[in-house]
Amino acid sequence: MSDPEDATRRYLGSGTAPGPDLTALTGPLPPHLPRRLTISLWDFSWYTRAEPGGPYDDLDAACAETAALGYNAIRICAAPLLLFSGLSNQGFPLSSLAAELEIEGLGASAAGGYFGQRTRWYDTPGGYRVDLRDRLLELFESAERHGLVVILASWEYQQSPAFARARDWFDAIDAVPLAERYSVLGASWNRMLDFLTEAGHRESIALVELHNEVDFSILPALGEAGPAGEPSGSAVLARLRKAHPDLLMTASYGKPPHLAMHQLPEGFGAAQFHIYSYGVLDALQKLIDIRSEGSDDFPNPMLRSLLRPDAPTVAAYGRAAAWKYEATVVTDQMIYGYDWLDPSAWDAWLDAHYDRFREVMLREIESRVIAVAEWARWKGIPAVVGEGWIGYTPLHGGFEEGPAGLALAEHGIRTALEHGVWGMVLCSNAGPHHPMWADAAWQRRLNAEILAHP
Repeated sequence: MSDPEDATRRYLGSGTAPGPDLTALTGPLPPHLPRRLTISLWDFSWYTRAEPGGPYDDLDAACAETAALGYNAIRICAAPLLLFSGLSNQGFPLSSLAAELEIEGLGASAAGGYFGQRTRWYDTPGGYRVDLRDRLLELFESAERHGLVVILASWEYQQSPAFARARDWFDAIDAVPLAERYSVLGASWNRMLDFLTEAGHRESIALVELHNEVDFSILPALGEAGPAGEPSGSAVLARLRKAHPDLLMTASYGKPPHLAMHQLPEGFGAAQFHIYSYGVLDALQKLIDIRSEGSDDFPNPMLRSLLRPDAPTVAAYGRAAAWKYEATVVTDQMIYGYDWLDPSAWDAWLDAHYDRFREVMLREIESRVIAVAEWARWKGIPAVVGEGWIGYTPLHGGFEEGPAGLALAEHGIRTALEHGVWGMVLCSNAGPHHPMWADAAWQRRLNAEILAHP
């Protein structure tokens, strides 16, 4: 008599054969690094929000609080171009500017307050100076005291210079021809890594990113070689990996080609990609036309219905200095809209419409995490989700910090753990400069789950 299981098995095909252990890490790690990374995204805010009483005024206290919440890594803009490029503007070297960098933010509005005051990452009151090289050393010393490793990146071709009072930093890096920017970044990283090594901090470096979100920055495509043999970004990345074989070297993408990962160029030492599913948020942003610039009917009727009663007109509010918008990817319409939206009305719309996007957003997060993880496993490199999960919201909008947003984040985190992702953020908004930082219990619980995962 035949075995019933054999009769069933004949129809199941090769998919029933044992496959690789998908929970194992996607690639090997340097031996000095933690077996799992749980990351708090400090970005450039560790120097742009260091005003007296600000979230990064006391770096040691910020590191202590980060470690107490269960994190073991922070991800920062280390400003390699400002500190180590050797560039100058009209004969004024950037290294001198870095020694006394004046932080302004986007500047004061004639209508009162300052531009970006209720916009995440741009709520920078400024009004102080910082020696950024000394501050970088201070950050590493504090991180080491509290058991944190550091992911080094650059946001300089995306937004960091916009927070300075003077335009020298932006003008100097903007003057570099597009095709030469990766080469200048590579040389700057080499000098920065030598500097940090001489200071005794090399083993605290978890990862080095040539640049943050190369697909959303003022940079050529990573695999695109320049004229006259100017190396591509991926070639510069390969040189950095050869020069520093003990360190993980990569570049991050804001939206990797999840459905065609084979299109990515060679050269990555880690797969540090960002997983956002805008879903219901994207639907609202399109309705209010908030990411555009120069719209004739801005603010449109839908946006006006969401504004605070005390919102000034666009003309009365004004706009930051023109060069600051050249130096950043955020538009004046988004700054005005996020500064003057009523967050309760914003959240109410998202809550009311979320149900029809819920399954799509869950599946999109899951499928994108899996695509990145399996590409990393194919390449034999560690996978990291350095940003995620929903998208860019107003500073005081609470949707991502609420039940729906936390559930999406937990789904992303658990999918990442189940597919061998080495490091991950709890949420892009889980940092000392965001309101989400106040949810200590949730952060401790999820961080403990990440670090306990086999």
